[in-house]
Amino acid sequence: MNVLDAKVITTITGLEIYLDLAETSQIRKVCIPTIDNPFYEIQFGIKYFLLRKEKYYDSHRSYFSICMNNDFNRIILQEPETESLFAVKSQTERQATQNLLGEWFIKTSAYKESIKEVIKEVKKENVYTEEDIQHTVETVRFLEKLLKLTSSDIQNAPLEMSNSLQMTTTS
Repeated sequence: MNVLDAKVITTITGLEIYLDLAETSQIRKVCIPTIDNPFYEIQFGIKYFLLRKEKYYDSHRSYFSICMNNDFNRIILQEPETESLFAVKSQTERQATQNLLGEWFIKTSAYKESIKEVIKEVKKENVYTEEDIQHTVETVRFLEKLLKLTSSDIQNAPLEMSNSLQMTTTS
């Protein structure tokens, strides 16, 4: 018998139940810095079950991004405008969600395997130009850095809305 690693967050809408299964972690996009956006970014989708107070449950997939500057020494959690993992939560629930990401999610097999799978895919891509090679190298370097994140990296990262990140890069 396998023991399943799971975490639960109590919210005003019910209990959010997170499981460490491969299908619960999805990478929606990976971006490297450009002139318009000087951050590395990876957007994760996390599937969880919501057990509502009326005793029924359904599954949801919500998203968040981890962004880093060129030197990988500044980390920001980014909340998308729609389908946010942090949406409709009180400040306490938002903090509990961020703690879940730092203390549990980045240590799960689902997180690590989803990143390793993207690394394999990126390395398989056909590269023809020096620019393609540089893009591949930077993407792999970023993904490998994500595998080394610590709990405190995530827990101490500011949480920003997706459009506010753009504004902070200009200062």
